[in-house]
Amino acid sequence: MSSTISTSPDGWMIISSLEQPHSQQSTASSGQSGPEIADDNEIELLSVSWNQNYGRFAFGTSNGFRIYNCDSLTEAFRRDFNGGGFRIVEMLFHCNFLALVGEDTNTQFPPNKVMIWDDHQRRCTYELTFRSHVRGVKLRRDLIVVVLENKIYVYNFADLKLVHQIETLSNPKGLCCLSYHSNTLVLTCPGIRQGEVRIEHPFLKMKKFISAHDSQIACMTLTLNGLLLATASTKGTLIRIFNTNDGTRLQEVRRGLDRADIYSISFSPNERWLAVSSDKGTVHVFSLRVKAAGGDASTQLVAAQIPGNVKQNAVVSAKTGGNTNSSFHFMKGVLPKCFSSERSSAQFHVPEERCHIAAFDAQDTVMILGMDGRYCSYDFDLESIKKLCRNTNRITPARRRAKKKDK
Repeated sequence: MSSTISTSPDGWMIISSLEQPHSQQSTASSGQSGPEIADDNEIELLSVSWNQNYGRFAFGTSNGFRIYNCDSLTEAFRRDFNGGGFRIVEMLFHCNFLALVGEDTNTQFPPNKVMIWDDHQRRCTYELTFRSHVRGVKLRRDLIVVVLENKIYVYNFADLKLVHQIETLSNPKGLCCLSYHSNTLVLTCPGIRQGEVRIEHPFLKMKKFISAHDSQIACMTLTLNGLLLATASTKGTLIRIFNTNDGTRLQEVRRGLDRADIYSISFSPNERWLAVSSDKGTVHVFSLRVKAAGGDASTQLVAAQIPGNVKQNAVVSAKTGGNTNSSFHFMKGVLPKCFSSERSSAQFHVPEERCHIAAFDAQDTVMILGMDGRYCSYDFDLESIKKLCRNTNRITPARRRAKKKDK
């Protein structure tokens, strides 16, 4: 399998496939067949997603899925099926296991089943069947979390044993977050009341409910260690950051004044920045004012959650100092809240007509992935917060028979 890179008139890079992958037909344990080469009809994008450490991204398409590497923008692998496409493609870091959930018209992988795909064997090794459509799936190396409209099921990865069930408010977006450090386990999801978030620490046998917003939760994310939680409501104006140990609100930032649909929230790996994308055609980057008090909070949280250890509290507090982006900060408490809310440090503009999700790589580069097949990455000067566009690329997963263009 090879790809060609060409440039569109507007400057975007287009990556197109020249050859189809040679896949061997295999039979899954469920009696379903392995990947087959589909015809050359136009392929539609059904979903986009990152893996847990944002080193790869996936396209769910109308006839299969595509996995790409972020650092080199090369296609890691693809699988095509005749039965239909996937609206959920959940990767497990860089390994060969994925969780797949089909679209409504998928005759081979129905939307009420979670298929655990082993790409080394090119077949489904496990499947989980439910009475209603699956809204979301999260994977850890030890757990599979399946999100339905009003319920969440947690299974052991090794033997598919059901270990936990959670009742939630109506959750059509399949909102659920997991921490991904091996020695910590934090799970967050909508609660049973509007605007409520449920935080679970299974190792500590502890759960907490926080009233995050007045409106229904629209988006949430955790840091990789599970220490910090960021949430947004259906209003889409405010994003709030919480300490997951005690539910304390640490910071509040403002995307804007008008209502917006929040597509994604993402922490940078060093927990210095927060990126928020919305239907307004912007990606906002906020500076975080949270730090560990009395030691490294991440280390404390790991120690606290190792079974058999004495419980410790990870202390997280907001850094001193006001909102340097608001000239009305000195009148905080007098003017309405919108005048004293913290504003973004940087903004990037993307097409409004498509959903875009944002994330950070290890160098704090902002990566933006769109449902139109666009992939963009931006650097910004940490001192002056001056935006510097590094590169922009357009990836089209539809197979094309195109000649390699000279750069």
